[in-house]
Amino acid sequence: MRILVTGGAGFIGSAFTRHLLADRFPGLEGAEVTVLDKLTYAGNLANLEDVEDSDRYEFVQGDICDPELTSKLVGRSDAVVHFAAESHVDRSILDGADFVLTNVLGTQTLLQAALETKLLKFVHVSTDEVYGSIEVGSWDEKQPLEPNSPYSASKAGSDLIARAYAKTHDLPVAITRCSNNYGPYQFPEKVIPLFVTNLMDGETVPLYGEGANVRDWLHVEDHCRGIALVLTGGRAGEVYNIGGGTELTNAELTSKLIEATGRDESFIERIVDPRGGGHDKRYSVDISKIHTELGYTPQVPFDQGLADTVIWYRDHRDWWEPLKARSAIDR
Repeated sequence: MRILVTGGAGFIGSAFTRHLLADRFPGLEGAEVTVLDKLTYAGNLANLEDVEDSDRYEFVQGDICDPELTSKLVGRSDAVVHFAAESHVDRSILDGADFVLTNVLGTQTLLQAALETKLLKFVHVSTDEVYGSIEVGSWDEKQPLEPNSPYSASKAGSDLIARAYAKTHDLPVAITRCSNNYGPYQFPEKVIPLFVTNLMDGETVPLYGEGANVRDWLHVEDHCRGIALVLTGGRAGEVYNIGGGTELTNAELTSKLIEATGRDESFIERIVDPRGGGHDKRYSVDISKIHTELGYTPQVPFDQGLADTVIWYRDHRDWWEPLKARSAIDR
């Protein structure tokens, strides 16, 4: 099988690619992988150094909005796993144009290319943020989409485009919606790597308000395992939630990170949330469907996963320090 992984130089896409080439996913052993990535600020070839010498791996730098390129690459693939996206909420608030272009038009371009092939499966990787906010309970896959940021709105648009191609053209498309990911190689603008690296450098961490917002945390390895299950066994036209089962307030998460890095509460800087009242209060996904149909259960305990992640950032300053310096210049 030949699999096209879009956004494969990013955090989650590179993890999926590394595990795929290490034959860690049942039913996908021996797969050949082509990574397509534009190498924007969050794409990093260093994330793929472990597999760059594999004879089953190919890297192509390019844009998913390029119809000629996508047609060529999708046309010689058996399956597509589509990670490529603009994904940072705060950046989308400052300028939403790139989010609409990449997330909506880019997804449509890939799906259009798929019409010309005999693709076995197209997995569109999305986010729980498309559901909006939930006060109690957990979203199942039938929850209406009520996104509250330009980022989540663009992802909701891409989900609907993917669903439309499945229904209109009978394309073998499945959609996954994950909760907040964490783990090694995550770009240091996201909360866990940002806080960990700040605290390691003796800098404060920005906590919005009282830190009461709740998120479900999913280790990237569990997320990739869930995606692989959908790729091999998920039903076309269906949506599958992938969660980690650990809900924490931002304040609780911050306390864990402070403890893990040997700091104290004086390193917390409370700031005004730039999203104001539009900041989603709580995310929580119901994973009953993927558990029942495909046997998915998260396997990485949060405390162990977080401890391992902190150690990874401690031991890989050469990876994250240049990224933080470049990100500061961009801002």
